[in-house]
Amino acid sequence: MTSQKLTFLEAVQGLKITPTRKFHSATHDEIANGATTDIYFVRTYEILSHLGKLDSHVTAEIFPRRDGVMAGTKEVVNLLRDQGDVRVWALDEGEEFVSREVIMRIEGSYGQFGLYETVILGMLASPSGWATAARECKEAAGDKDLFSFGARHVHPAVAPVMERAALIGGANGASCIIGAKMGGKEPSGTVPHAAFMIVGDTVEVAKTYHAVMPADAPRVILVDTFKDEAEETLRVAQALGDALDGVRLDTPGERGGVTPGLVHEIRNRLDLAGFRHVRILVSGGITPERIVELGNAGADAFGVGSYITSTPPIDMTMDLKEVDGKPLAKRGRIPGKTHQPRLRRQL
Repeated sequence: MTSQKLTFLEAVQGLKITPTRKFHSATHDEIANGATTDIYFVRTYEILSHLGKLDSHVTAEIFPRRDGVMAGTKEVVNLLRDQGDVRVWALDEGEEFVSREVIMRIEGSYGQFGLYETVILGMLASPSGWATAARECKEAAGDKDLFSFGARHVHPAVAPVMERAALIGGANGASCIIGAKMGGKEPSGTVPHAAFMIVGDTVEVAKTYHAVMPADAPRVILVDTFKDEAEETLRVAQALGDALDGVRLDTPGERGGVTPGLVHEIRNRLDLAGFRHVRILVSGGITPERIVELGNAGADAFGVGSYITSTPPIDMTMDLKEVDGKPLAKRGRIPGKTHQPRLRRQL
């Protein structure tokens, strides 16, 4: 851990990682002090400081390499808020953008924010990718509920970032506790297969869940642990009656996964038995295409994990467009501020 901002090579050389460090992720202080930036920005500070140009007033613009949904703006603003007179304009989180559109503009002394180029781009790239994937799923789901179940697929240090981004993209809920709360939601989810395997009977778990959980906790029960899913669904429905809110299908790929035919059968068996109020939540390898197929078959809600978490980050580029009021750009780019009326003042 470092409490010193790493603006010079001497500070970098003095940074030590202790053998007893518990986790490999960066702390908030390490991010704020520049420990997660690329070394070449520290070298730039050394050069500019030597030439007396570190405080040059610059305008930087950020653009994406593909279409997507904006996420990460608030973290960037929080990072730059304490860096002096830095001003930020950007798209609001949740807004869609197109490839090469300017999504953020930063103005201030280079010495106040240049160190953080790597950090800023990272704060936008992965969250925007996750938000974009969630938006694709939500558009496929329409009015039906979409839940982000992807925390297990990413490092726990960034799971809250991912879940919050999924909510920005349109997910109705998220299972990761801190991630859901960061997005202004209470975490969503019931119990895993482990509970059923330890108890040994789905109905007993369902009855106990109903007895001990708060009244506002949805009664949604997994029905694929031991028996045929349709058979188990009816057993649970008969045991809980009107109290049962839904069943969850998470059939593994070894048994063919959750298919439209399975959903269609369960929907019809529930309806024939008088349980039209019971909803069907499906999870396991869910993609936008499968959301449409399973939704048409009768699924009411979708738990999505790997489709969101495995989406590539949206490659972001930061360019200087002005230095001390003079328009300029690297070869191949247009000098000066880009006309972009969609940007809003964020800081």
